[in-house]
Amino acid sequence: MHNSVGKIVSRRWLSLLLLLVGAPVALAQQAAPAPAPKPQAPARDVHARVTETAVDASIKDDSAVDQMLAVYAPKVRALDVVLGKLKGELRKGGYGAGSLGNCVADGMRAPGSMKLGKRVDLAIMNGGGLRRQTISEGELRARDIFELLPFENALVTLDLTGEQVLKILGVVVTSREAQSGARITYIIKADKSAALEKATLGNKEIDPKATYTVVTIDYLVNVGGDRYAVLREGKNTKALGVTLRDAMMNYVKAETAAGRDVKPNLDGRFSLDRANSVLTGWAPGKLGQNRLRTGVLKRAARLGWWMRAG
Repeated sequence: MHNSVGKIVSRRWLSLLLLLVGAPVALAQQAAPAPAPKPQAPARDVHARVTETAVDASIKDDSAVDQMLAVYAPKVRALDVVLGKLKGELRKGGYGAGSLGNCVADGMRAPGSMKLGKRVDLAIMNGGGLRRQTISEGELRARDIFELLPFENALVTLDLTGEQVLKILGVVVTSREAQSGARITYIIKADKSAALEKATLGNKEIDPKATYTVVTIDYLVNVGGDRYAVLREGKNTKALGVTLRDAMMNYVKAETAAGRDVKPNLDGRFSLDRANSVLTGWAPGKLGQNRLRTGVLKRAARLGWWMRAG
């Protein structure tokens, strides 16, 4: 009996020991408890609505806005005033900014001569200041001039020596700026850049030591950068008290009063010396040599066509 009791006690102690040893292992294998879910905010009832309103005559005008616009209405109507008539299209492009650049540069010289009471030999205008590419044939209105010349550039005159004039004409060629008064011959170099070859003013050779009167805009004199530094070397610089835009309007009105239409004027004030230029398909040298080369190529082409036809 004692042996049976001892066996029972031993078994109970063994079971208790195994339970105590295995408990940590069992607890370690249990998954961590999941975190409690966060409470969600209640949905908001936005009550968004979309409506459409036809913008038409049924909407009454705002009297405050009308009062504000009334100050500008006459100025807006003035833009539709017809200044004159354009016979042909004015177009910007190429050397001298094309017929558009020629027209503006021509219009700059007249007010300069009137203000100074003497001849203005040369007008210079940067092509970048011309903000329209074309003006179509027909009525010339004030809005056309405003769109072409939107900046408040003012006209100024100054005196340059002939040597300085040749420098600024070199800039005109390389930058393809507009000018009036000069006849320019230029060449194209191997790097495809342009260079002044020779120039005249009033169909006369430019005397490096003589003095010439030039009209331009204050922007080129004051802000034009290193390219236009020669303008700042001029003497007797004077503001004419008129903007370029007003000068152009007056020019068109004057032409109209004289019974003349404004016309595109590509008068050969820029001329390329092909004989001394490096052009695609042309060899530099004498013009006669180039013509001979072209004639040989044409004859060879005709001969090749005849042989193929036979």
